[in-house]
Amino acid sequence: MDEEIVVQKHTIGVFAFDKISPFHLSVPCVVFGENHPGMPEFELKVCGLQPGNLTTTAGFDVAVKYGLNDLADCDTIIIPSWHDPKIAPPAELIATLQAANERKVQLVGLCLGAYALAEAGLLTGKNATTHWAYVPDFARRFPNIKVDPNVLYVSDSNLMTSAGTAAGLDCCLELLRKKYGGQAANKVARRLVIPPHRQGGQAQYIEQPIPVTASDSRLSDLIAWVRAHLSEPHNLDSLAQRALMTRRTFTRHFHQLTGTTVIQWLLSERLRHSQHLLEATDLSIEHISERSGFGSPASFRHHFKVAFGISPLLWRQTFQG
Repeated sequence: MDEEIVVQKHTIGVFAFDKISPFHLSVPCVVFGENHPGMPEFELKVCGLQPGNLTTTAGFDVAVKYGLNDLADCDTIIIPSWHDPKIAPPAELIATLQAANERKVQLVGLCLGAYALAEAGLLTGKNATTHWAYVPDFARRFPNIKVDPNVLYVSDSNLMTSAGTAAGLDCCLELLRKKYGGQAANKVARRLVIPPHRQGGQAQYIEQPIPVTASDSRLSDLIAWVRAHLSEPHNLDSLAQRALMTRRTFTRHFHQLTGTTVIQWLLSERLRHSQHLLEATDLSIEHISERSGFGSPASFRHHFKVAFGISPLLWRQTFQG
């Protein structure tokens, strides 16, 4: 009789704690804990310091079946957030994370979960991110960590960290993409009705003072007009003139309204439009580069590859249909 081959599932451990946000806890669970059709199955374990009931910020409890010993045996360990950055994780959790890091286990700190990895000393000298509102505190407390406030997630060696709240979904999809490829991440993203890869970072969500003035109303109208005329050439001077502002005033008000520069915003909009055309049409690269305002296919391919790490054709193959 032939010996049955048992394929061991990749085990993902999610650490839960008292006063956890149900949304933060659900992020890795919805990506890895549900059986998505056509996808490899994961064994997901929600672990506490020990098995038992834990409170949530929503007023109900969750029953945790697994403890810290189970977390230590997982192939991937995710800290989905942390209840209070001012409170260090318990010594047992820090020891578990440090031991897992020595074995090169994939470690993930979503949102404020980056604090747990930092307190364990695992991010020293590495790149990381966290929720934008906590970046100043994080940078002050951990000066040897290179924290980036603008990105949605960061991968450095076997360590990943994500920006705030919903960015945890982006990070988990990237984990899926790294292990099983873009098609797998795309399938899960479509099933969850979220983008498989969000353009840009969390800088666009940072609170910006938006003055309520006639000039800013003009800027809003201008932005809508530019989006409808991306194929046309634009530059700082032509847009300032259209907004009836000096170059300096236009630059200041535009940054206050959008949180970015005119050139960066224009490139981002052209890339966003090109993504839509790649995914929703059969237009050639030449036509897409023209409609998006890149001037030439070579310029389009260059900017697209710099922004997303893949060519426009590969993007189409991955995300269309």
